[in-house]
Amino acid sequence: MPVTFKSKHAPDILMFETIALQLIRAMGHHGTVPGAIAAEDVSAALRRLEDKLAGPEIDRPDASEDEQSNEEQEPRVSLAHRALPLTSMLRSAVEEGDYVIWE
Repeated sequence: MPVTFKSKHAPDILMFETIALQLIRAMGHHGTVPGAIAAEDVSAALRRLEDKLAGPEIDRPDASEDEQSNEEQEPRVSLAHRALPLTSMLRSAVEEGDYVIWE
């Protein structure tokens, strides 16, 4: 199931649920959908997310055998790379004083 992140001054971001939930938890939230970050809390959420992404990578869900064999053939996209659109949205929200929601 996809999760869409929204903020007033940024384009919507659509992510797979497993990745989105990891990022939501990394921002300090419980990982529930739908959810939101109040404008005054966005800066702290961005800081927590960037701190998590700078550390050891957050665990991914276990992959099936088929996925594991594909992973050997294709380069893996890091969670930090997948988070770039969201970190950009959060920075924009900080600058504009906006909230961020996801559904």
